[in-house]
Amino acid sequence: MDPTDIARWQFAIITVYHFLFVPITIGLTAIVAGYQTAWLRTRNPQWLRLTKFLGKLLLINFAIGVVTGIVQEFQFGMNWSDYSRFVGDVFGAPLAIEGLLAFFLESTFLGLWIFGWDRLPARMHLACIWLVHLGTLFSAYFILAANSWMQNPVGYAYNPDTGRAEMNDFAAVLLNKVQLVTFPHVLLSAYLTAAAFVVAVSFWNMRRHADGSGDHRMYRSAVRTGAALVLVSGIGGATTGDLQGKVMTEVQPMKMAAAEGLYETESPASFSLVTLGSLDGSEETFAVKVPGLLSYLATGDPSAEVRGINDLRAEYEETYGQDPGEAYYTAGDYTPPIAVSYWSFRLMIGLGLLAAALAAWILWATRRRARTAPGRRVLAAAVALPFLPLLANSFGWIFTEVGRQPWAVFGLMTTDRAVSPGVSTFEVVASLSVLTLLYGVLAVVEVRLLLTYIGRGADPLPLPGEDDPDGADRRLAFAY
Repeated sequence: MDPTDIARWQFAIITVYHFLFVPITIGLTAIVAGYQTAWLRTRNPQWLRLTKFLGKLLLINFAIGVVTGIVQEFQFGMNWSDYSRFVGDVFGAPLAIEGLLAFFLESTFLGLWIFGWDRLPARMHLACIWLVHLGTLFSAYFILAANSWMQNPVGYAYNPDTGRAEMNDFAAVLLNKVQLVTFPHVLLSAYLTAAAFVVAVSFWNMRRHADGSGDHRMYRSAVRTGAALVLVSGIGGATTGDLQGKVMTEVQPMKMAAAEGLYETESPASFSLVTLGSLDGSEETFAVKVPGLLSYLATGDPSAEVRGINDLRAEYEETYGQDPGEAYYTAGDYTPPIAVSYWSFRLMIGLGLLAAALAAWILWATRRRARTAPGRRVLAAAVALPFLPLLANSFGWIFTEVGRQPWAVFGLMTTDRAVSPGVSTFEVVASLSVLTLLYGVLAVVEVRLLLTYIGRGADPLPLPGEDDPDGADRRLAFAY
């Protein structure tokens, strides 16, 4: 068994697993900060209870996300040392800033927020959680800048003496055209995912307090706020996704062709609703298409030409397959796995649209003038809602990375040249097995903790005189 294939499976499993937590963390920090802001402005105790309730869930998710994220860095040195050597001069700056600035900003102010209840001035305490959210945005931006460079290398010079890409324009790396459309798309997807999570946990607790009490009204408000945010984020995500597709067509035309199963160049190009290809992926055998739609999605012009897989394959073989010594790649088939690219692209879009549709249904079912209380079908939709954007995010990243193949860095380095040359099959299989088992255990811990605290619901506020039993000199204590 080829160590490269196993190393790719390991990186895919760990990356997809880690990214289950990232969007919830990014979005929840904003939602928790929003509720705490609302409480500080209105002094409505419901907003304080929701702040602390969702804050517990945020901390659980943040902790597991940090643990799984650390492993990502070790993979670069263990399984992908040639890749790390090639991109190190470019990736060093953004990833160092992410670790030294963004992560420490998150962790430091999250600690102050956790322990600072009733210790810090109210506005300073509120600023802490907003700074945590700002840290998550910085972290996402710098990591995505590195990934966007893999999709569209800019701001570098290739040094043939060292065989490395060397950064010569940091601003170009940070303002990469791929980065400028990817970051808002990922950010809006994170807000959508976290909002869907809030809808699910709040709807569950709303059903448990179906007596029209204050708790029922509080959870109903959270359900509607979350569902509205899902809708708004879904619209924004679709808009940024459209822009992303146009940039992708410009810098990675093969990825767009694979996403649409477009084998032959068309002008205008039709959008494929369903396409079946030959077993070797060399040609289309059956398709249901919408005329002209792909041209518009890819370029903004419904009559524009969109290049097909076969033409692009021939061009890449001519461009990159003549003299491997001039760059850090080897000649080969420059076509990505078409079936995976095609269906992951559609599942990403379809699940995102379904999440928005379910959010609209939940908003309608929980309106004040609803004739009946939300039933089990609405409950099932609310509970299922967060799984849709989570899966959409995963399929989105699968498409992003698989659609770039066989490149690790587009146009510069193929994946087979990126793997560590000294790693054996046994070593990669062993690390894959251990990490998969460990992540399975962490999944059980995460789910158990979340279900426990979701089931408990928001804690009641202490009665006057009970919130400070030891007076002003009590020791600093963990708020949760």
